Amino acid sequence: MGYEIQAEKGFVNRGNLYRIKNLMQRAERGDRMTLAFLGGSITQGSVSSQYTNCYAYLVYDWFVRRFPKTAFTYVNAGVGGTTSQFGVARVEEDVLAYKPDFVIIEFSVNDENTDFYRETYEGLVRKVYGNAFAPAVLLVHNMFYDTGASAEEKHREIGAHYHLPGVSMKPAIYAQVEAGAIDRREITPDDLHPNSEGHALLAEVITDCLDKIYMQRQEAEEPFPMPEPLTENAYENARRFQNHNSDPVCEGFTADGALKKYVNDMFRCGWTASEKGAKICFAVEGTEIAVQYRKSVKHPAPVALAVVDGDEENAVTLDANFEETWGDSLHIDTLAHHISPGVHQVEIRLTQTHENDAVPFYLVSLIVAGGR
Repeated sequence: MGYEIQAEKGFVNRGNLYRIKNLMQRAERGDRMTLAFLGGSITQGSVSSQYTNCYAYLVYDWFVRRFPKTAFTYVNAGVGGTTSQFGVARVEEDVLAYKPDFVIIEFSVNDENTDFYRETYEGLVRKVYGNAFAPAVLLVHNMFYDTGASAEEKHREIGAHYHLPGVSMKPAIYAQVEAGAIDRREITPDDLHPNSEGHALLAEVITDCLDKIYMQRQEAEEPFPMPEPLTENAYENARRFQNHNSDPVCEGFTADGALKKYVNDMFRCGWTASEKGAKICFAVEGTEIAVQYRKSVKHPAPVALAVVDGDEENAVTLDANFEETWGDSLHIDTLAHHISPGVHQVEIRLTQTHENDAVPFYLVSLIVAGGR
């Protein structure tokens, strides 16, 4: 089924094209390259009928067909239900470790349109753009198909500041949905995740942008230097603490020894607990602290409390009962934001359990940023 979209309107920020032009020139020579895609469930390919129908693979396929001399490696680092706050903490392991030549970043429907996520997104962009291997970066902005809502406004501020090319689905696809030219139920079952037809439209908008850049690839352009941060930029050095790289004090929490098998196999390398009163204590240095845990569709599940520096009044409740039905959620709660630098104590303790708990409490990781 064909759809009339306005793909040419999706190229919302031209930015500086030096890196992408250089990438294409190298690809014409036959250099081996790695293409990486970092984002949430849309990048992961949720709802597409098979992985080769998701937009990320279709964009990879565009490169394969456009540059037949080059052997491309495909890295899909999409993890459903996650934001740029988590993205910046995992990008080193899930993307940069592969020494990518090209990276698409897509978090506009998972992030909220707030200054907090503008800062986490900037940290992610700086970490990727500033990597020693200098990958070409393209920012992709999706939206909810019923309301058009997204974090695109805040994300585009970051893209413009770093002169990064950006592609938006709002003027290219959503405008046609809003005008009635496309029935949104034909391209998305839930107003968020594109089906295979919807993924094809996303890929069309992105590859239309790449086609335009390809036509200009021989035109000289100077590289754009890394500018000063637009925000306080506390998240660029974010890191995750799990059982293989930290040594918290555990009373009733047990390390999970199962190995992580693939990028979205997220409930691994953490700690579990089942008894009320069990606790785990970390000493971490930074100004930003967040906790990741599993919210389960299997009820009942335990409830925990997270306390920073003994401040019980501002403790955060970690309820492992998930009220959605689509599957367990890798949930993240911010415990501290822009607090004083230095070493901080984080205690997580189980405050509520049930005789018939369906699952134990699963602490996936502690995410810390802003320290040395």
